[in-house]
Amino acid sequence: MWLIARRSFTEGWLRLAATMLAALFSIGLIAGSLQFTLRAQEAVSGSDASEYARADVLVQGGSVDPDDPYAVPDGRVALARVTGRPGVAAVAGDASVPVTASGAGHKTIMPPAGARTLLRPWTSEAALNPYHLESGRAPAAGGEVAITRHAARAGKLGTGDTMTVMTPRQALTVKVVGIVTVQGHGAVASGDLILAPPPTVQQVAGLPAGTWQSAWVKAAPGVAPARLRGELTRALGSAATVRTASGVRHAQSADLQGTGASVGGAIGMLSSVAVFVGLFVVSNTFGTLVRQRTRRLALLGAIGATPRQIKRLIRLEALVLGIVASAGGVLLGYAVSELLTRLFAQDGFDVTAADAQYGWIALAVPAAVGILVTQLAAWRAARKAARISPMQALRAASADTTGRRWPRLVGAFAVFACAWMFFGPVWAIRAEEPPGPDRTVGIAVLILMGCMTTVAALAVLGPFFVGPLGGLVGRIGMAVSGEAGRLARATITRSPRRVSSAASSLMLGVALVGATAMIVMSANGRFDEAGRQVMRADHAIAATGRTADGPAPLPRDLAAKAAAVPGVAHAAALTASQVKLVSPEPKSGGDDGGSPYIAVTGVDQGALPSVLRLGGHLPALPDGRIGLTSTIMKAKGLHEGQRIVVRGARGRVPLTVAGAYHDPSHLFADGALVAPSTMDRLDPDAAAQAILVSGGSAEALSRAVAGLPGVEVMDRGAYVERAASSMTKGMSVVYGFIGMSLVLSLFGMATTVSMSVAERTREFGLLGAVGATVTQIRAIVRWEAATVVLLGGLLGIGAALGTVAVLHAGTGSSFLTPDPPWWLFVLVAAGAAAVTLATSALPARRASTIPVLEAAKAE
Repeated sequence: MWLIARRSFTEGWLRLAATMLAALFSIGLIAGSLQFTLRAQEAVSGSDASEYARADVLVQGGSVDPDDPYAVPDGRVALARVTGRPGVAAVAGDASVPVTASGAGHKTIMPPAGARTLLRPWTSEAALNPYHLESGRAPAAGGEVAITRHAARAGKLGTGDTMTVMTPRQALTVKVVGIVTVQGHGAVASGDLILAPPPTVQQVAGLPAGTWQSAWVKAAPGVAPARLRGELTRALGSAATVRTASGVRHAQSADLQGTGASVGGAIGMLSSVAVFVGLFVVSNTFGTLVRQRTRRLALLGAIGATPRQIKRLIRLEALVLGIVASAGGVLLGYAVSELLTRLFAQDGFDVTAADAQYGWIALAVPAAVGILVTQLAAWRAARKAARISPMQALRAASADTTGRRWPRLVGAFAVFACAWMFFGPVWAIRAEEPPGPDRTVGIAVLILMGCMTTVAALAVLGPFFVGPLGGLVGRIGMAVSGEAGRLARATITRSPRRVSSAASSLMLGVALVGATAMIVMSANGRFDEAGRQVMRADHAIAATGRTADGPAPLPRDLAAKAAAVPGVAHAAALTASQVKLVSPEPKSGGDDGGSPYIAVTGVDQGALPSVLRLGGHLPALPDGRIGLTSTIMKAKGLHEGQRIVVRGARGRVPLTVAGAYHDPSHLFADGALVAPSTMDRLDPDAAAQAILVSGGSAEALSRAVAGLPGVEVMDRGAYVERAASSMTKGMSVVYGFIGMSLVLSLFGMATTVSMSVAERTREFGLLGAVGATVTQIRAIVRWEAATVVLLGGLLGIGAALGTVAVLHAGTGSSFLTPDPPWWLFVLVAAGAAAVTLATSALPARRASTIPVLEAAKAE
């Protein structure tokens, strides 16, 4: 059996190589998806570096949101009240201001893994300073900063370079004089740091001299941090919140671990599409490889090989193929992971803070999956090959056996039942309560998993569709090609499994492209339509860079600059912040009611009617009043005229609900609306997301903002498109996954088509011996390819339409509607036909040139 295995490898090396390549690319996609998921988790949760590394106690002014470990204190603390107290060895002031930094070429520096970039003071107190200078020196004068290593690498900056820092109120041009690490890491848990002299930070944060948001405290030798915390709490009373630095570090670490698990889960769900395609292709191509050798394997039984020996032979081949493909696929996975990393960075999610992963999970899991899949693919084929009698194997041409439809039907319905394991919870949620934004993502994931399972069931049922479609194509072929069409019809209907194997890979590719195209077109069309209806402004000033939360913020003083441009009627800054509903407490359950946080937009009430057209009848908002969207009102059980208390960056603020409104575009004020004076009370550091301008010319506005890097003036359509892209962030990664999956599925189809032609070497050669011309043999292959296109295209388009329809029904979202333009189906069908005909051209040419003697010797 070992000699037979060796001969099988050497004689069928071309087919084995094609199957091995398909397995290698599949495992590479699986390994790359897993590698990127692990890297993203490490980037989010792997860094335990903290700017509080050398502090023992933190004295924070006023109170702090206990649910947010990164929350800014809402009060102020004077260092004089802490310095010199018993048990205090050293004190340093601290403040943090969220900023946006631009590096070389005025390109926005993305903070690591969705974190933030913060402006903080350089700590001159040696006992408390956690920053290690890798190069340069400490900032000493105004206009000088030191930056963390990740910011320097992401922005391509070195000591001596200049950079632009966008603060909430103005833009600063500073010089990099030092690059630092914290506990050996290039960033801290909260993100990147821009370290400036303390007076600069106090000025930007609006702090009086001698006061800070927080104070870092070093305990005296022999004084426990917990004891010092208690003493300072009694001394300062309610004017400050005193916490141990280790407690804050642990809270941040726990938050990062939870975020890392969420990110890993989300990316893992997205990666499941790639994994599914990879497993599908491996199983399909290897099954074809074994099936076309059924004759030889059965003849081995005729000369004395036992069924057990035949099974062992096939499993040995599968093991060798799986080991080689797994080794190459794991290496290929690093290139795939790097591509995904770049795609994610384009959407503002930078994971380069974490290095490539080389742990046993990243290496062993994809390899084990590759070996397991090839063994599973070989298992069923080996059982079937071992059951074929020598008399069946001696037939000149094999046809699929009849009378075994019920096992295939039972298997397909079993797979359909598995799909309802995902669809069932969706309808249960719908029956309980219509889904809102928080549930939409989870429901969509369940639906996509169910649809992928349904596609697998359709692949199992594929042979049942070949007969009717093959007959239709055969009749057309007979009308066009005469005898070649009749022969094509015979070969198609005689071997439905061969045709369905190639069609199933094409179906998968068409379903991926069709569903993605319909989802993207539906969402973009709805965003564009609703955005143009809501936005009345003629122009918008926005940043070209992106952060993990969307477009980079702007300084608010840009609105005054825009208003001073001749011809401008109104210029309004859209500021954004997040507040926590303190009273009344949000009701539990519901779509959004369980979350206490509300996104708030601030806009000049006098300019609002000229720049935005919001639904409802919300009056102009004076100071102290807030408008809420009808969705928020319902979810949190609020009503017009109700008195509520929210916690902003400056503490608790009482507000009155002025009424409900609606932003149908979800792009401008999808949460709550307040006047600028109210926003100053909630968050005085809230940056502008955009400046909306009515009147004026784009040229004049561009001249007004020419001194600010990374800022541009856009018309209404361009800004709506930009705002919509921030709502659909992550699409670059989706396109990457879909693109790689599509290439893999088409490669699997091409491999299957080529192997099916090789499987019929004897048949094509004998056709030539009895008088079939080269043109007729090529026509047979092409008409069979037409059946593959028809079957794969119809099933793929049906699967895509069904996926979007179920998404629409399950989520209730008007942004996911199964109403694609007619030309999309034509384009997809034409693309499928072109790809199939291109992949079958070479096999058809080879089939037409097979000599008769070679065909007689073929298996």
